[in-house]
Amino acid sequence: MENKKHKTHTLHEITDEFIGKQGSPEREKFEFDLKLDILGEMIKKTRKEKNLTQEQLGHLIGVKKAQISKIENSTKDVRFSTIMKVFNALKAKVKFSIEFDKNTGLTIA
Repeated sequence: MENKKHKTHTLHEITDEFIGKQGSPEREKFEFDLKLDILGEMIKKTRKEKNLTQEQLGHLIGVKKAQISKIENSTKDVRFSTIMKVFNALKAKVKFSIEFDKNTGLTIA
């Protein structure tokens, strides 16, 4: 019997091949969508851990159940202020990390 060696690939290599190289528009969109999916899942998990329905969470922050559903299902047309209200209602600690491309000429003080 012939002993065949299998080539292994890293997740980075597979993503480069099938989604696009890092920095490409396709890869940027993929990573943005992935982050939205993860954020929605985290909100949903925390809401359930606090034994809240979508309707109850919506009532806490002044929006309808449909808006909570949109957030949890990663719909892109949700206002940032609404997401911040959700974090506040779920008593989440929020930390932001923003990096600007050094080539933009912007100065951050």
